[in-house]
Formats: sequence, structure tokens, C-alpha cells
Amino acid sequence: MSPLDGSVSWVVISAGYELHPETCAFLETLRAPDSSVNTERTYAGRIALYLSYCAERGIDWTRPTLVQLSGFLRWLVEEPLPSKGRVVPPERRYREEKTANAILSTTSRFLDFCSTRGWVPLEVGNMLWEPKFLHHLPPGYDAGEDGQFRVIRSRTIKFRVAVEGYEWLLPEQIETLIGLTRNARDRFLVALLAATGARIGEVLGLRREDMHFLSDSRVLGCYERGPHVHIRRRANNSNGALAKSRRPRSVPVEADVVGFYADYQHVRDTVAEAGGCDMAFVNLFRPPLGEPMKYHGAKDLFDRLAARAGFAARPHMLRHSAATRWIRAGVDRDVVQDLLGHVSDQSMEPYIHSTSDERREAVERGAEHRKAGS
Repeated sequence: MSPLDGSVSWVVISAGYELHPETCAFLETLRAPDSSVNTERTYAGRIALYLSYCAERGIDWTRPTLVQLSGFLRWLVEEPLPSKGRVVPPERRYREEKTANAILSTTSRFLDFCSTRGWVPLEVGNMLWEPKFLHHLPPGYDAGEDGQFRVIRSRTIKFRVAVEGYEWLLPEQIETLIGLTRNARDRFLVALLAATGARIGEVLGLRREDMHFLSDSRVLGCYERGPHVHIRRRANNSNGALAKSRRPRSVPVEADVVGFYADYQHVRDTVAEAGGCDMAFVNLFRPPLGEPMKYHGAKDLFDRLAARAGFAARPHMLRHSAATRWIRAGVDRDVVQDLLGHVSDQSMEPYIHSTSDERREAVERGAEHRKAGS
């Protein structure tokens, strides 16, 4: 953590507490003003895992063979993870194949980076990728006028895993989560995520000045109509929260969200330590009181809510739910894209969901049409 501005950066060290210079150089390329510290942290852990695997087996990390990298990939799913909590007997947990693929993808990117700087032989970087021709283009993908972008680089080593659908919550499930919260702050947090479709990093990075919950905000110098919240990217949030989108946006909210915020402010005002903090979400019930709420606090909250509700619940599922709700209500896709803070229309595809009832209705209508024509 920088003593100058409090910014967080990640490094990788050996067992003897020596910096690994190549990894630190790679991580520094991720340390741009518009990058998330969470990406840097994740990549650091993945590369450290690869380096540790090589060190324990006497493998030169700069010259791995395809066989050795395949062994690393298998080890990632076969090596048990540390047990969580104090379960007796300890629960045996393993990485999923898609997680192993992600780790090897980062490792390949790191080795590729090193090969361009002469730290790793070029043949190592070249063997990690192979050309792949896209016969079927993803929605929104531009193949170029002459199809020159149909050939992409694909990793040579990876598990074949099925592409899972994006998870979302039904309106009644969201109401259940809100009803299961045990304090006004958590109730407002869940309701705000559900109403705005914002990312958890965007919400945790909100300041009190971003809450324009008056019916007319012109007194605040804002001409956005009705209650709304401003989502802005700030790189200096002390809790590490970062808005992914570089473009600021405002998202309208409904009266119930404003009511939840008023309840939260009433409780917050009773905690003296919170008075000097301008962040919207702060710790009110456990030390350090008044400090900004962090990612792990939000994760713990949703883990508890999911356990009480009996179904999966994560912050990003509320984002998918909001997008799906808007699209089904007939909101123009360009407007939904703007509300979500997406730059590309292609990013909208994951948010188009159908329920089992809708799929059943489609099949039954198709059967009726077939019978009518026979």
C-alpha cells in the first residue's frame, strides 16, 4: 500500500521474501488508472501458483514444455483446496475445470509477455497459442470487410467445458432477499443493486454526494429528472472499490429505494464514527466502525442471505435481473445498454434470459401451430 496516496498494488515474492522481478513487471502493466486492483490481485495469485508448482518440481518456469503445462493443468483440478471453516471431518474441495482454464490462461499471458521481453524463449510463447478460424461469429463481432479477423489466437492447452448460462433472480426472489436482510444498510444495498443493475464495485464506490434522491435536484446543480444515483469512476476509493465503466452515468431509482436510503441514514446517524466518512456504505455494526464497506463484507452478506433463502444469491445476479427486467418491459436496448454502462452492444447478449414457463409456452404454441397446419 502506497504511503503517499493509499493506492494498493500487488507483487509476488519467493519463500525467501525476494521479489520476482518478471512477475512484478507484468503486474505493473495492469496498474493503469483505469484498471481494477482486483484484476491485479487475481493475476498475482494465479502466477504465484504456477511459479510455486514449478519450484516444487524442479521445472524451469521460463522453459516449460507442453507436457509440463498439461501436468500443471491437471494438478489444478486434482489438488485438494484448503477446507473452509471448521468442518469436521474436513470437506475435500477441488477447483473446477473452468477455474483451472482461467489460471492457465493467465499463466499463458504472463509467459507470452515475458517472451516479448527476452525473459522466456520465443518458442515457448509461440507454442501456447494456435490459430483458430471462427466459422460462427459471436453476436456483434466484427470480422472485418474481408473477414481478416475471423482467425484468432486460441490456447493450445485447456479443458473443454460447457458454457454455462448466466444466473439471475426472479422478482419474488429479490423480494425474499430484501425481506431477509436484518438491518437498514443491507436492505438499501440489496434494493439499490436490484433497482440500478450496477456492479458491486460501482455501488461500494458511491459517495453520499452521488445520491440525488430529491424529486428535483436542481438545487444540487443537477438537471437529471427525478430521484437518481450518479455512478462515477474514482481510482482513489479507500476500500478498493472501482467502477468498471470509465464513462459516468446516472440511473433513476424508484420511491421504495429512496425510502430504504432514508431508513439507512437514520441508523447511520446514530454511529458517531460514520459522520466523517463520505462513502455511501460504511461499517455500522463491527470494527472498524465508520470505515467504508469492502468487497469481502458484501460477499459475506450475500453468502448469509443465500443460506437463509435457500438459493444462490450474488451481487452480479441482481445486475442480470435488472437488465432482463428492462428488456422484457420493452425498454430499447440502447437505453438498457446506457443504464448498465456498457460500451459495446455485444455485451448485452448475456442479459437476455427466458424462464421455464416462457420456454414451455413457446413449445406449446409451436405444437399448436403444427397441428393446425396438418
